[in-house]
Amino acid sequence: MNFLLIVLPAFLIFAVGFIGQKMIGFDPKPISVLALYLMSPFLAFRTFYMNPVTIDYFYIFAFCLLLCLSLIFISFLAGKMMKSTDSQISAFVLTGVFMNSGNYGVPIILFAYGGVGFDEAVIMMVIQSFLMSSIGLYFAAKGSREGLSMKQSLIRVARMPIIYGALLGVLFQLVSIDIPVQLYQSIEMIADATIPTIMIVLGMQLALIKRKEVPMRELSFIVIMRTIISPIVALAIIYILQIDQPLASVLIVLSAMPSAANTTMFALQFDTEPDLVSFSTLVTTILSLITIPIMLMLVSM
Repeated sequence: MNFLLIVLPAFLIFAVGFIGQKMIGFDPKPISVLALYLMSPFLAFRTFYMNPVTIDYFYIFAFCLLLCLSLIFISFLAGKMMKSTDSQISAFVLTGVFMNSGNYGVPIILFAYGGVGFDEAVIMMVIQSFLMSSIGLYFAAKGSREGLSMKQSLIRVARMPIIYGALLGVLFQLVSIDIPVQLYQSIEMIADATIPTIMIVLGMQLALIKRKEVPMRELSFIVIMRTIISPIVALAIIYILQIDQPLASVLIVLSAMPSAANTTMFALQFDTEPDLVSFSTLVTTILSLITIPIMLMLVSM
């Protein structure tokens, strides 16, 4: 019941977008562009500005990078075996590789492991945010139905302001630049509004999904990636890197989180299988009501 209460707010925000789309009707893409180009840079800046760089960054960064590359390889391998399109393989990467370690994972880790686990989860959230804003954006652009080349995809990524918001946040933190209180309050207001806006867009997109447009084979693979393959690969990486407890448990639990809500915004912006990405995020989030408590139980044994 306690885990249900943690997840419930996310579902309520999804419902706002879903019901609003059904009753009023919106075009989700302009709202997605607003969140991606105007709001997300402020969230990225605040995230990197407020979290000091420590030695844990390097351990967790190594874990996140190895996990990301391993799951991308598995996504490509499975996509080729299933003869999926390039756009579908990019959707595998968006939903199967990038987990909701922030607005979902962090509160669960706080509840399960307390303040120490929470600090480690925030560091992983920061690193995942960077990987999603670079590698994730690249695959979103690469899987666009416009058929972009690698060079065009990289140019699209380089134009995304969220990356520069993150880099600016790191720079301000490293050189200890103090932001005036009034200015920082404005940054916080926009940053706080970003995740709910993204989640509302997800709810709106879910309301537009036609069931026949979501292939069950691809959806099943994404679910297996997030609930089974990802934590198994995470366990292997932890063994290789010899990461100790309690950090090891935190990383394994976070690796089993559902697909990140941000990927829906990316998929919608670049038209990279938005129905598959959105529905996968919904399904993995619903299943997490069962899978996350099981994962917490397993790591505590």
